[in-house]
Amino acid sequence: MNKLIIKGGYKLKGEVSVLGSKNVALKILVAACLTSDEVIVKNVPLISDFMIMAEIIHNLGGEVKFNDHSVSIRLENFASEKISLDKAAEIRTSYMFLAPLLARLRKAVIPNPGGCRIGARPIDRIVDGLEKMGVNIRYNSKDGYFHALAPQGLVGTTYKFSKSTHTGTETMLLAAVLAKGKTVLENAAEEPEVDELIDLLNKMGAKIVRGAFRKITIEGVKKLHSAEFRIAPDRNEVVTFAVAALITEGDIFIRDIKTKGLEEFLELVKFCGGGVEEKENGIRFFYKGELRPSDVATSFYPGFMTDWQGPWTVLMTKANGQSTIHETVYENRFTYVEELKKMGANIKFYKPEVKSPEDVYNFNIKDDNNKNLHAIKIFGPTVLHDAVLTISDLRAGASLVLAALAARGESVLLDVEHLDRGYEQFEQRLNNLGANIVRAVD
Repeated sequence: MNKLIIKGGYKLKGEVSVLGSKNVALKILVAACLTSDEVIVKNVPLISDFMIMAEIIHNLGGEVKFNDHSVSIRLENFASEKISLDKAAEIRTSYMFLAPLLARLRKAVIPNPGGCRIGARPIDRIVDGLEKMGVNIRYNSKDGYFHALAPQGLVGTTYKFSKSTHTGTETMLLAAVLAKGKTVLENAAEEPEVDELIDLLNKMGAKIVRGAFRKITIEGVKKLHSAEFRIAPDRNEVVTFAVAALITEGDIFIRDIKTKGLEEFLELVKFCGGGVEEKENGIRFFYKGELRPSDVATSFYPGFMTDWQGPWTVLMTKANGQSTIHETVYENRFTYVEELKKMGANIKFYKPEVKSPEDVYNFNIKDDNNKNLHAIKIFGPTVLHDAVLTISDLRAGASLVLAALAARGESVLLDVEHLDRGYEQFEQRLNNLGANIVRAVD
């Protein structure tokens, strides 16, 4: 078992580059399976989640060839319509292979997806949408698989998502590009990562237009072809390194990034008194002095991203006063809080007043049954200290690394394989900025 040993108290300074978006890279692998031609993708993050998705493609009969941070993907003919249970259990995006399997084979057998346990994250909205496209799909509780058939092929439809869903929108996009006729997606997700997927699909010959009022129109085509694509920098990595600069009272310049998709975060950093300098070739984040507290509610784009709330919680332990964070996207995303308390953080859960929970929360509030409190109060400033910490999921892990970097003493982080799912050479890049992190194996 790998663990990280982190000596805190070092100010991080220097320059760093961030790799391509994890949330784009995984979906592009699925998109490449919509054609029998080769698709080349550049600026790929070499993370464990990407490797698992590549293995799934190999098991389906395809090839994924690596050349540094570029890959070529080709799935000329499917060898199977079934995703293995062990691979699907490791990664949630495995269920998105429903789209190319149904589009090209008209059948798919997909296990119930795995991945980080940050809430129920049901795929019922996706199942409902695919059924509107002519798919017969049922879940067999005895074998743990979704069995899907499209006997007449996929057919265009008009479908409105009841809640904003990032991967739901992407899965329906992937299914619609080869469907017969026109598909209109309403209340579709607007995240920049969705637009990147649309860009790739259009380069492959799809006909997709994003309209106003969260509407996307897809004219189905008979065939897609080869394309080359470069993935944009990962917004979550940007936020992680930005908070690393602020929490350690350092100064980090992140190269080759733009403000697009980061507006809400940048405004909040400035409001709290953090240093932000936008340059032509990147953005500099630096500590200016005492930080002010903040009140944040997570939301879908263009709101404050749910993946950012963990790092922001850590940062607010340094702010002077009471801060609040209200999580509205996932019902159980505060698993790291008890770990922060081990380090001396003063954080309390509370139940915010919500007049219309069905409208405010993006998860199925009825399924939650009041099991979880969805907001926290952070009281600062607090000087964090060393502790032995257990990582429960990817973003929680990044948050605990940030806390350990700022803490007094030497902390030990367990279950670091969660970090490897989304950050390539994380500790090496932090050490290049002045951190003191050692990876050890028990």
